[in-house]
Amino acid sequence: MLLERGAELAAVRQALRAAAEGRSSHMVLAGPLGIGRSALLNELPRCADEGAVHVLRANAASTEQGLACGVVRQLFDSLLTTAPGPGRERLLADAGAARRVLGDDLVPDPDALDGTVLRDLRSLLAKLSATAPLLILIDDLQWADSWSLRWLAHLAPRLDGLRLLLVCTLRDGDPGSRDPLVHEVVGASARILRPVPLSPAATGELVRARLGEPADDDFVHACHDMSQGRPLFLLSVLSEAALAGCPPSAASTGLVQARRPAQLRDRLMNCLLLQPQPVRDAAAAIATLAGLEEPALLGRLAGLDDVGFTTALRVLHQLGLTAGEDEACFAHPSVREAVECSMSAAERQRWQESAAGVLYDAGLPAEQVAAQLMAIPTPRYPWAVPVLRSAADTARRKGSPELAARYLRRALLEAVEQDRTRAQLLVELAAVELSFDPPAAESHIAQALPLLPTARDRAAAVLRLSPCVTSPVTPSGAALLRRAAEDLVDPYTRDDPGGEEALSLEARLRYTGLDDYAQLADAVARLRVLEPTVRSRGGRELLAVLLHAATLSADGDASEIVRQALGILDWEPATATGGGSVMQLVMFSLVGADALQTAESWLNAAARSGYGDDGGGDAMGHARRALFHIARGRLPQAREQAERIAELAGTIGEESRCFVYGVLGALALSARDVQLGSRIVAEAAGRSLAPIPAALLSLLRMAEQAQAGEADTALETAMECGRQLECAGWRNPVLFPWRPWAISLSQQLGDHHLARTLAAEECARAREWGAPVAIGRALRLRARADGADDRVDLLREAVATLRDSANELELFMAVRDLGRVLGGGAEAREALREAGELAESCGVPWLAGPVSAEGRPSVPVVRSALTRTESRVASLVVNGLTNQEIAAELQVSARAVEKHLTNSYRKLGITGRRELAAVLQETGVHAPG
Repeated sequence: MLLERGAELAAVRQALRAAAEGRSSHMVLAGPLGIGRSALLNELPRCADEGAVHVLRANAASTEQGLACGVVRQLFDSLLTTAPGPGRERLLADAGAARRVLGDDLVPDPDALDGTVLRDLRSLLAKLSATAPLLILIDDLQWADSWSLRWLAHLAPRLDGLRLLLVCTLRDGDPGSRDPLVHEVVGASARILRPVPLSPAATGELVRARLGEPADDDFVHACHDMSQGRPLFLLSVLSEAALAGCPPSAASTGLVQARRPAQLRDRLMNCLLLQPQPVRDAAAAIATLAGLEEPALLGRLAGLDDVGFTTALRVLHQLGLTAGEDEACFAHPSVREAVECSMSAAERQRWQESAAGVLYDAGLPAEQVAAQLMAIPTPRYPWAVPVLRSAADTARRKGSPELAARYLRRALLEAVEQDRTRAQLLVELAAVELSFDPPAAESHIAQALPLLPTARDRAAAVLRLSPCVTSPVTPSGAALLRRAAEDLVDPYTRDDPGGEEALSLEARLRYTGLDDYAQLADAVARLRVLEPTVRSRGGRELLAVLLHAATLSADGDASEIVRQALGILDWEPATATGGGSVMQLVMFSLVGADALQTAESWLNAAARSGYGDDGGGDAMGHARRALFHIARGRLPQAREQAERIAELAGTIGEESRCFVYGVLGALALSARDVQLGSRIVAEAAGRSLAPIPAALLSLLRMAEQAQAGEADTALETAMECGRQLECAGWRNPVLFPWRPWAISLSQQLGDHHLARTLAAEECARAREWGAPVAIGRALRLRARADGADDRVDLLREAVATLRDSANELELFMAVRDLGRVLGGGAEAREALREAGELAESCGVPWLAGPVSAEGRPSVPVVRSALTRTESRVASLVVNGLTNQEIAAELQVSARAVEKHLTNSYRKLGITGRRELAAVLQETGVHAPG
């Protein structure tokens, strides 16, 4: 199938008509490898009517250049072999001296070929053309033998009196094309035709013809870009695609682009092997330094000067092997593969060794030099290790730990001595492996420890397994940390050179033991006797962990926790990178002490500088900001930050994931967002979590059960969660609000005794801790649970206490309850007015409710209890689901959902969805508040 060759075929038809009239001519079809010269030559006999011309055909070959008269014999044999016996003898009888060429001798004697033979061969053509015009076709003129070229150079300018058309093909750039005799033959031609690359439209037509079905436009474009319109390249890929059953669809474009057809590779390799050594060396240099288009360096690698390399590059372009005349890059990936296949393994290694040396001497970036070193199996250069280490560091900073590990493993082949250099390589390798292969990282640290001379060096090495205090540590990793800590002598004296590492080791060991009651208590005791060490990194890490322990256990005074936490912020640079874990712990401590607002200026500075960013984008910044808004009770702002966290979820490292889960879990509980809670529970399944997020997961499951209308199961879950927290020593009422939920659920189930008991415990625990938000909430819950006459006093005290808190959401609920309990009067109206303002500020989905003329809030009265299904439907409505979504969730019809909602509206005395959230909150049916 020949496409877009109409101009060339028309020129040949015109020339054949002229030949029939006695005007002979000579044409050359020229072009690079793969453009379709031979296919076009094969089509030329069809340009004349069958039997109207005699066709003489010869195919030159590079392997037959030493065969004298090989092309000439092919031309005449193609005619003589078709002639009958008598006719053949008659032609040979009239050949004269040409019989020496056309006879049965296998190889004519070149010395016996003279001018007489040349003239008699032309005379024989004249006799043949007398009966019918001749079409002489010679493929690959550049490979014709010397004697045949002599005859063609004799014939080409002497076509007068003959009725023939001579057409030769010539490959651009081939060494044979520069032969003087070839120049003579080409110079005598009347016209040089150069077939152009196929257009995208022709490519699509050829794709459809070869694959037998309509092709997607993306697939056609991919084929055209890959082949650059050259039929050889295109047909080679299409043949493989057909054999592989690859459909011509958009989804297959990647497969087409990745194809490296063996047939095409072999053709390219044969072409390269025929080139002179400078051209092959230039191609080898380009293949070795793929992607580096620096002529000076490529020429140096190829051993060529500027002129030599430019000339070789021009030849490669003429052959069609490079993308442009001055571009040192191959036109197709198969070209590079062909270059590499044309070399032996030893040759490839020599080229790569030389390339590494050239790049190093030129001062190129380490990663480019390292790419060559990676392919060298045996050590050679003394500078290899520093280069590979530098390349690994660059890869790590670019977020490619696997590539960094490959560089360092290669460097280990150079560092064969069991010394400090090898130990440092093992430690650096472990540091990059930690993100994708923790067991290998631990193994390499263990191998490095015996090679390190001092305890401090060994401690620093082990700390690479836990770059952040909150980094997950396996039991075997903890054992290495413990052994390194024991190895340090007198670790806490200021004069000890290992003091900094000792503090960091202790911080990590204590953090891993926070879920053990005894270790938690020991950490709190350590805090009481610890001399402040916030000026050092290790000291801030240790203090942050100990404050975290005290916050979890609510052991001590919240104000003292706040004072020491702010001391850490005074010395923790807001512009540092990699320090996020210290701030995570400090923030949880400040939240647990209801004092996060004191760190607002620090958080603003950290947000501007990208504090703690280790390549995870700004996810941690959004998480810190979300926690700040949660602590302030501003849920819409917290949700906005949570949405941004979700967009960057893939960039969050393991050392920060627990903090993010903790923040999102706190948001789900504060906003009563069961869907968010369920997603967090699903994502965290099977992960090793830190104390706070692990505890919050149980509370999220409880909230999900409560939303599903399973109040008894939810209460049981809440109580079990409380027992587990108490056993672990995690008693902070701010961080673990399991009692408020249990109080609401027990009231809903009618167990008022349990509600009052839990409220009294919560109040005592909150007063002991001293955080305003915990005390205010506990007083409000006690007022609701007791039903006593002192409710007003309890709520007034709660409101007064919460005015010292940053949590506007808790203040709203206390002010709202106070206004309702007062029942009427100026104080009630003022309280409800303030509650409305606070509700708007917090963005809560319920309202304070209007005040009637009598000064009593117009609160709907629950006419009768909702059924379990009605309660669940109402809860889903409050969470923002549509009727169709609720129907899908409950696996019922939308009509059934509408019926349940209608019954709920009637029972609650409301008219629609807008009032439902307020009524459920006011009646305590939906969630604790």
